[in-house]
Amino acid sequence: MADFVMVSVAFFLFNIFRYHELGIHTYGFSTLWDYLASPKLAAEQILVPAALLGIYWLSGFYNHPFIKSRLSEFSTTLLSVIVSTAIIYLVLLINDTTGLKIKDYETILVLFGSLMSFTYLGRWALTERTIRHLRKRHWIYSTLIIGNSRKSRDVYHRLKQAGSVWTYDVIGFIRLDREHQIHDGMPSWGLDELELICDDYGVDQIIFAPERIYDNDIMDILSRLFPLGIPVKIAPDTLSYVTANIHMNDILGIPFIDLTSPRISEFQKNVKRSFDVITSLAALTVLSPLIGVTALIVRLTSPGPAIYSQERVGKGHRPFRIYKFRSMRNDAEKDGPQLSSETDCRVTPWGKIMRKYRIDEIPQFWNVLKGDMSIVGPRPEREYFIEQIMKRAPYYGLIFQVCPGITSWGMVKFGYARNIDEMVARSRYDLLYINNMSISTDIKIMIHTVKTVINGAGV
Repeated sequence: MADFVMVSVAFFLFNIFRYHELGIHTYGFSTLWDYLASPKLAAEQILVPAALLGIYWLSGFYNHPFIKSRLSEFSTTLLSVIVSTAIIYLVLLINDTTGLKIKDYETILVLFGSLMSFTYLGRWALTERTIRHLRKRHWIYSTLIIGNSRKSRDVYHRLKQAGSVWTYDVIGFIRLDREHQIHDGMPSWGLDELELICDDYGVDQIIFAPERIYDNDIMDILSRLFPLGIPVKIAPDTLSYVTANIHMNDILGIPFIDLTSPRISEFQKNVKRSFDVITSLAALTVLSPLIGVTALIVRLTSPGPAIYSQERVGKGHRPFRIYKFRSMRNDAEKDGPQLSSETDCRVTPWGKIMRKYRIDEIPQFWNVLKGDMSIVGPRPEREYFIEQIMKRAPYYGLIFQVCPGITSWGMVKFGYARNIDEMVARSRYDLLYINNMSISTDIKIMIHTVKTVINGAGV
């Protein structure tokens, strides 16, 4: 709301400058009010602030507006305004050029200066208000530390010495096995109470600070915490295979590794989600004739529904229903969960064709629209197989940082898995994707996927 109001004021003042500087009266407007009240300017006064909110959203500023540093707030605002100024000039002002370069440069600079000044002023005021609330402890960021040893107390004192106690209120510690426990009167609870404590105390953040690092311990705890949606961080001096190459951020200057956030900027997250929604809408619209024909053929060639749903595990280890065209017999899993293969007798003749060209995956664009999935991301699995994978590869749990996808680097490089060993092998590609997650990586994967579909290289 502050951005909308400030941008509206900035653009209104710019239009006053525009009238006087460019001699708008020569285009039939005898007074400033006639110009400002014209239908064209009235529409621009509404549409421009709304469009700029979209650009500001894409920048990622609104994702976590109150935990940014001053430098990050300023730099994000600066880049957003530069892009906004260029777009406004090219779309709305290009016909207002006077032929004098100096006047055109002045127009651009005044537009940029007004947008930057007013936008940042509004954000600065809100940030100052937020800081005052934090200093008065009106807002308390409840923090739970996992570990009850010297290591955990060291992290606690580092937070305290950094002057962050007015922001982060450490409510206590979680005791872990294989630790030399400290009994100093500070609140502590057993690991079996973890979820209950998070719920009762409204924990906003968890810091993992065990005496010794064990990958199995990290993944066991993460698998329990992912569904709660609570950020989990770990000190960089407790590195392990699991924590390597994970997103680094800081708590008021203290660096911590974020175990629940992938290495991708907020800007790219928003671009990725926007692309998912636009592409899914387009795909479901353009492919609607194919969807209808495919559903009819499925019903005519084998008994059972055209589309079936199955519970899979997605981001945050939360279950969701995935939708696909049915490519197997209706009783394919009457004996329990099974993986498929190229010679699977459960697959119907039409199902083999659908799998070959990935037609059976089309209904998953609906999952993408709902937000359960992304177009590119690790393939979602069932809990039955996840438990078996994590026994052999505890790091597999890191894929729950991101939304699962219709296609993935694992599917492109490895294909469908026929057993648990192959699922473990394919998961390494999914982790490689998370560590190198970006828009350019998604584009590469989609290009390879298109080639797979055209060549009929699916299973």
